[in-house]
Amino acid sequence: MLSAPAARLSTRPASSGAAAQYLTFRLGQEEYGIDILRVQEIRSYEQPTRLAHAPEFIKGVIDLRGVIVPIVDLRLKLGCARADYTDFTVVIILHVGAMVLGAVVDAVADVVALSADAIKPAPHFQGQVDASFVRGIAANDGRLLIVVDIESLLSSAEMGLVKSAAAA
Repeated sequence: MLSAPAARLSTRPASSGAAAQYLTFRLGQEEYGIDILRVQEIRSYEQPTRLAHAPEFIKGVIDLRGVIVPIVDLRLKLGCARADYTDFTVVIILHVGAMVLGAVVDAVADVVALSADAIKPAPHFQGQVDASFVRGIAANDGRLLIVVDIESLLSSAEMGLVKSAAAA
């Protein structure tokens, strides 16, 4: 089931070299990209069933054709301000390691092809900024795209707890 924003996905060419494709999505004013090979499908947001004692960024679980799928709100996981759930809010169903999970985002934008040399290293910050999940920053059509290593971001010990709680 594709939402209206997902139905408008388009592919844009890369600047040079062998390219990988990235699904782009918005969280607040920022635009992010994840490896398209991790994406199973894009669904409209539906209220998940809450799990007791789960971290705040775990919204709950849904039944996706017989598979129990944890739903993660990436805005909360990344420390963004909360956003309203609108008609554009979608869940990206992802394969992360051996797990299937859903990531709530404000909206999906498109699919872009980026060569490895188009992705520049992310700046390193002192203090509380955790950029370990950022693969790099890419300039694409005049916009900056934060390229995310979704496995680093979502394969934490917290996700393991959710997997075991959902299986129980």
